[in-house]
Amino acid sequence: MIDIEEMLKSEDDEVLKELKAFLFKENIRLENEKREIAESMDKLLRDQRRFRTEMDMLNHRIVLEKKRLKDDNLFFEKKMEILQEGFRQLDADRKKFEKDRARFSMEKEFWGGEKGVSAGMEDVCAILFRGVSNPLTLRKRYKDLLKIFHPDNLCGDAELVQMINREYEKRKKAE
Repeated sequence: MIDIEEMLKSEDDEVLKELKAFLFKENIRLENEKREIAESMDKLLRDQRRFRTEMDMLNHRIVLEKKRLKDDNLFFEKKMEILQEGFRQLDADRKKFEKDRARFSMEKEFWGGEKGVSAGMEDVCAILFRGVSNPLTLRKRYKDLLKIFHPDNLCGDAELVQMINREYEKRKKAE
């Protein structure tokens, strides 16, 4: 590097011009470096703000997704409870139905013959329609019974469906 103190002492115009040119170039180089550093800092700050904005958006999205997941879990648990209660009720109804079926088969054996079976089945139909007080509940009970005892169902019974139809028509005319 150039020894600046010696150049100043020599007071030579040529040396002073060289020194001025050197200082001018150095000053320009430093200004360019300052500008580049300032641009880098601005870019860094912009990137930092953008990153913070993206992080805030992602955090907000995560919070919303966690809330939605929690709501979905609660909804699923409620649905599961309803289904389990429905299955318990169906099981209780099935057991009651099996008990009634066993009782009816014993009555069938007791009464014997076709006439006794019909009388027993008529009693069954009367029991199935018990508590029906108006046409709307009569119609609903009729539809529910057909869904249960339709011959296409697993536990369906064509004879019982015919009896249910007769009882429905009889009650419909009575009202």
